[in-house]
Amino acid sequence: MHWADVIANTLLERGGKHLISTGITPSGYIHVGSLRESITANAVYKALKDKGADADFIYLVDSYDPLRKRYPFLPESFEKEVGKPICYIPCPDGCHDTYAEHFITPFLEAIGELGIRPRIIWTHKLYEEGKFTEIVDLVLRERSKVADILADVTGRKMPEGFWPFSAECPECGMFSDRIVSYDFPYVHFKCKCGYEGDADIRKGQGKMPWRVEWPAKWKLFSVTCEPFGKDHAAAGGSYDSGVRLCNEVYGMEPPHPVPYEFIQFKGKGQMHKSTGNVVTGTDALLITPPPVLAFSVLRYNPERHIDYDPGMGILDIVDEFDKVETFYFNGGADEKEKDLLRAYEIAQPSAVRNKLPLQVPYRHLVSVAQISDSFDGVVEVLKRSMSIPEISGEDMEVLRQRLECVRHWLNAFAPESVLFTVSPERPDVEMSDEERAYASELRKRLADTEWTGDRIHDAIYETAKTRGLQPKACFQALYRLFIDRRSGPRLGFFLSTLDKSFVLKRLDEA
Repeated sequence: MHWADVIANTLLERGGKHLISTGITPSGYIHVGSLRESITANAVYKALKDKGADADFIYLVDSYDPLRKRYPFLPESFEKEVGKPICYIPCPDGCHDTYAEHFITPFLEAIGELGIRPRIIWTHKLYEEGKFTEIVDLVLRERSKVADILADVTGRKMPEGFWPFSAECPECGMFSDRIVSYDFPYVHFKCKCGYEGDADIRKGQGKMPWRVEWPAKWKLFSVTCEPFGKDHAAAGGSYDSGVRLCNEVYGMEPPHPVPYEFIQFKGKGQMHKSTGNVVTGTDALLITPPPVLAFSVLRYNPERHIDYDPGMGILDIVDEFDKVETFYFNGGADEKEKDLLRAYEIAQPSAVRNKLPLQVPYRHLVSVAQISDSFDGVVEVLKRSMSIPEISGEDMEVLRQRLECVRHWLNAFAPESVLFTVSPERPDVEMSDEERAYASELRKRLADTEWTGDRIHDAIYETAKTRGLQPKACFQALYRLFIDRRSGPRLGFFLSTLDKSFVLKRLDEA
């Protein structure tokens, strides 16, 4: 049984309505690893809905969190914004109203392409609208108990005069936790900038610290399940303190935890959202078809880490997706692959198609994308090289999307080894008498060969065998002749994408 269905069954045993929650602090570029949390939460939500459960799904944007530091991708002018809530900091590029909107908007658009459409909730608005008022009042009245729980869980002594609240200073815009007193609804505080005054907890003039605020959200929305990174699940981590606060302060059952391992950037370790040098969730969707990207996460149990390779790994995962898609429609999957069929099903942004979609081998599309600049040209080449009579409207859209992904991948992430340009004129390369004789005989053979990848491939081998040559040497000669390189895409399929008269003419010129 797929892991999402296992979790859904566990939740159903609890009975009642279920709320799946996830979210992020948009402090910078949101890397592809953060997609795992959204994809995981959505999978549980879909599994619950498939079982007829009363379920909802929310995404909390932690927009009231302060900017911790000036990250390398920010201009020096942002030094003065450090410590202020990101919902009130200006957009670094001037294209959005706030800093928070600038970094969360492309990520929300990205998960939307994956078919993930939770209710979006902005944390700063919850404070401004007074939604947290009762909970803030509770933790301020129970501050000694809150401090004891945090100290016990973390093993760290809490600072003298700890208050589970930081007031937003109207003078400097920073948060101050130097609380003097509390008399509902006002927190009297002193800021390090010299300002002293009151913050009204009903009007979003301050916030709870992370370890207190996270379970406060569980309480506010009656969350029953939440995925989160394994760092929060570590002993003494924020989930442990959240459980204690739920049981001893908030009076609720904590949500079912779904801790997940990180997605690792292959060869470079874990990716972190606070650095600019990352593969973002938007990048990942530019180079990977949405259902393939979701499938690449859903095929693994959340406790297993994922190596993300934006290079040749992209081609491998698309091949795997297409293989499972064929099993889904045509059968043939073994027992170990049954969970992959369910992963394929959940990965679809909308309903599963009613028949096997057109499948164009991704590596073939990589070659064709470098042969024709236009979409119509690519379609023409594919119809010729794959003997496709007609392409349906749905398949045409999938093909268009895949081609766009391939083009982005070629421009930004493809290794040099797969890049090539078909030389419009015969390259200025030296060819031996033996190579010229081979090209001449191959030209004669290809003139009467059916123009398909397999037939051309056979002709290349048979000609080499007839002349007693090593196929590898013949391949290298042909690559040099057509793309001025010694290696390239699968030669038979590659030549089948070119106009037959063009290929024969080039062999004549050899």
